[in-house]
Amino acid sequence: MVMVQLDYVLVPLGLAIMASYHAWLLLRIRRRPATTVIGINAINRRIWVRHVMEEPSGKHAVLAVQTMRNSIMASTVLASVAITLSSLVAALMASGVAHTIFSGSGGGELLVGAAGETALSVKFFAILVCFLVAFLLNVQSIRYYSHTGFLVNVPLQAHRLRRPGLAVDYVTAALNRGSYFWSLGIRAFYFSCPVFLWLFGPIPMFAACLSMVCALYFLDVYSEWDKPDDEDDLNGAGAGDPIKCHE
Repeated sequence: MVMVQLDYVLVPLGLAIMASYHAWLLLRIRRRPATTVIGINAINRRIWVRHVMEEPSGKHAVLAVQTMRNSIMASTVLASVAITLSSLVAALMASGVAHTIFSGSGGGELLVGAAGETALSVKFFAILVCFLVAFLLNVQSIRYYSHTGFLVNVPLQAHRLRRPGLAVDYVTAALNRGSYFWSLGIRAFYFSCPVFLWLFGPIPMFAACLSMVCALYFLDVYSEWDKPDDEDDLNGAGAGDPIKCHE
C-alpha cells in the first residue's frame, strides 16, 4: 500500500517540477529574451528575415528556400517519428501485450508503485498523448515554415500599400511561430521520457524529471549574449582574440 501511494506523491511532484521550470522559462523569455537560447534565436531570425528581404537583387532567395526546406524536413522527420510511435503504443494497448509484461505474473513484482491494469492503461495513455501532441505541434511547424518560404522571398519594394517594416514583422512572426511549434514538439518528446519511465515506477519517473530539468536549464539559458561590450573588454576579449561561440 505504501508503494502504491508513491504514485500519488512522486508523480505529481515530478510533473509540478517540470511545469514550474517551464513557467519560469516562459517568464524569462518574455522579460529577458537575450538570456535564453529561444530568445536569442528569435532575435537572429528577425535579422535574417530583414537581411533576405532587403536584398534588391534577390540573390539570397536560394539560401532562404534551402533554409526553409531544411526546417520543413526536420519537422517532417519528427512528425513521422511521433505518429509512428503513437501507432505502436496504441497497438500495444489494444493487444494487451504490454499489460502482460508489466503486470501480474509477467514481472509486476519488479515494479515499485501501482502496476494494475487500470494504472498501466493510464501510463500508456499518457505516453500516447505525448507522441500525439508532438505530432500535432510538428505539423503546425511545417505549416508556418511553408508559409514563410513564400513570404520571405517577396521583396520589400513590392509592398507599396504598407510600410516595409510591417512586412518584415509579419514574416518574422510566421517564422518564429514555426520555430516555437518545433521547439514545443521537441519538448513533447523530452516529456515522454519521464512518462515512459513511469512504467517502471514513480521513483524512476521522478528522478527523470529532476534530471530533465537540470539538462534543459543548461540547454535553454545562455547569459553571455546579454553582457555589455565593456564587460567583454574586461574579460580580455581584445580585437585580435577569437570569439567563442555557444554550442
